[in-house]
Amino acid sequence: MNNRQNSSLRTSALQTTVISFLATSLALSALSARSQVEQKQPDVEGLHYPATIDSTWTPTGSMATDRYAHTATLLPSGKVLVAGGYSLNFGALRSAELYDPATGTWTATGDMTIERWYHTSTLLPSGKVLVVGGGDANFNTLKSAELYDPATGIWTRTGSLASARAGFTATLLPTGKVLAAGGSDNGELSSAELYDPAAGTWATTGSLITARDNHTATLLADGKVLVAGGETFFPEHGLSSAELYDPASGTWTRTRNMGTTRYGNTATLLPTGKVLIAAGHGNSSTLGSAELYDPPTERWAATSPLGLNRYDHSATLLTSGKVLVAGGFKGFRQHLRSAELYDPAAESWTGTARLATGRALHTATLLSSGKVLVAGGVGRYSSLSSAELYDPDLGF
Repeated sequence: MNNRQNSSLRTSALQTTVISFLATSLALSALSARSQVEQKQPDVEGLHYPATIDSTWTPTGSMATDRYAHTATLLPSGKVLVAGGYSLNFGALRSAELYDPATGTWTATGDMTIERWYHTSTLLPSGKVLVVGGGDANFNTLKSAELYDPATGIWTRTGSLASARAGFTATLLPTGKVLAAGGSDNGELSSAELYDPAAGTWATTGSLITARDNHTATLLADGKVLVAGGETFFPEHGLSSAELYDPASGTWTRTRNMGTTRYGNTATLLPTGKVLIAAGHGNSSTLGSAELYDPPTERWAATSPLGLNRYDHSATLLTSGKVLVAGGFKGFRQHLRSAELYDPAAESWTGTARLATGRALHTATLLSSGKVLVAGGVGRYSSLSSAELYDPDLGF
């Protein structure tokens, strides 16, 4: 699958591409019932170090609808709201579902006002969920935004963006406003906008120095936002550049470049205040490298590489301070089951239990219990409705 097709929604060939490689891929072999079995050789996906296959992943209830490129939001109630996405069976989706960790089941909730995928989802201080932009059922990029009220299960329209965008980032600022930055709409965008929940409106703010989509955005401890990497289309290439948004001035300033170009990677704010950038795709290959950004010095430094190259994976900060990376694509037809843990204290990665199902473009949500819920995504056969739970207390 071409990563640009994933993030930008430029062409309806996306669905054709996905169906083609899914149909021609070999079936997953059945997951054997192994617990605490040490792999003395690299596993079937080529993990570079021995991995323990244990009982840390367990299946939980499946969603009613298979979906990828959806969003997942942890609500104040402890439930998880999954919204929209794309199904290879049903196309772009309006539907939304709630996961209840107490019962391990999903229930339908109100439908969004329009089908959307590759959108963003942000939990507001009010407890409502803001969903913005993305693509619709006809592969058009959207300006519209809507709010989900957990108390009623109803979606209502709110102010629209000034610019339609997909493949952008949405960041909740300490002020309670939401920063939407970059993305694409028939070309990369440099524009940025601020959503004011009190007024229900968007206002333009300073533009990015470099137009980009499929980038990452991380709220730093000082309240600034670090945007890094991504890609551009004219000419098409990945980016190594990074910039900082200052909410006080509404402006962007350059910071130092990453060590390599990357997109389809993850960015995780660590308890130390540093930002971990992991894996992704370079200009010509899938990456296994990782870097750390230090806000006080604005410097990037290489850290230990992952055991496996991957992109369009998930990264979740655990309550222990470690980072769980799971799934993703390794290559054109390989949807990964492998998972790894990054230890910031040791600056090293270790293998942990593999997912029951290889998946990419899924969501990963840290639950109130400390477990991680992984849901949906693209598998080797089709888009997925299945979900799994990772329990850090059973890992190593």
